Amino acid sequence: MALRDLQIDWLHCLVAVVDAGSLSAATVQLHRSQSAVSMQLKKLEDAVGHRLLERGARRLELTEQGRTLLGYARRMLDLQTEAQAALQPAVLSGRVRLGVPDDYAATYLTPVLRRFAPRHSGVEIELNCEQSTALIPRVERGELDLALISRDHARRGRLLFHEPMVWVGSPLLELWRRDPLPIAVYEDISLARRGAIHALALQGRRYKVVYHSSSLAGQLAAVESGLAVAALTQCSAPAQLQVLGREQGLGPLAPMQVAAYRSKASRGNAAVDELERLLVQTLRMARGVG
Repeated sequence: MALRDLQIDWLHCLVAVVDAGSLSAATVQLHRSQSAVSMQLKKLEDAVGHRLLERGARRLELTEQGRTLLGYARRMLDLQTEAQAALQPAVLSGRVRLGVPDDYAATYLTPVLRRFAPRHSGVEIELNCEQSTALIPRVERGELDLALISRDHARRGRLLFHEPMVWVGSPLLELWRRDPLPIAVYEDISLARRGAIHALALQGRRYKVVYHSSSLAGQLAAVESGLAVAALTQCSAPAQLQVLGREQGLGPLAPMQVAAYRSKASRGNAAVDELERLLVQTLRMARGVG
């Protein structure tokens, strides 16, 4: 079978539909009609000789060949963007208001800023560290340009990867043996709190909230001092704490969907464009996500 060239527009459609979750949702990003998007995907499938997307129960799902092609598509689109930037080396300036939860800052934001800062010294980064539930409305109000968040629903922002959640406790005190289980949690609307309590409810485990804090430092202080066990993102769990599981009578926790979320007001801002591009590219590459 003769191989056909893969058009950038076709690949752009595939990535947009996967990120948006549906053809109709992707039309906004692509500025095309639903029929036009469908036609582009059909041309791509004809070119590679495989079906790439199947309709699932709630959203479109990638076939095995689709998952393989998606990784290449993202890399090709990133390379195109880099080539365009190299040929038009505009000097970026201005300010980007960036949000990130405490538990993602060191692990995930540091490598992004390490790439961004030397290239764009004229851009000022204003960093805001808060829980995702506080960052999301600030992005929607235009108070922040861009944020790395834990998704509160499937269409919020651009999905980057899934972050595992783990139970942690002090290995010296074995609080997991207590009934009810003493737990430390974030504020009432926190996704981590909801996930922890839901997991305990599913296994019929009795618990008692003995400490709550809106900060990661507060959670760690409660666990390290022996007040409670807590549910944390895997990336934020320090080595000195014990990760708990079925052996300690604690069931699995649902992972967080980590996404890049951008304000509508920042569209067309070149500095935000570039930081968002590097954020998505760096974190997807680091986590091996297509």
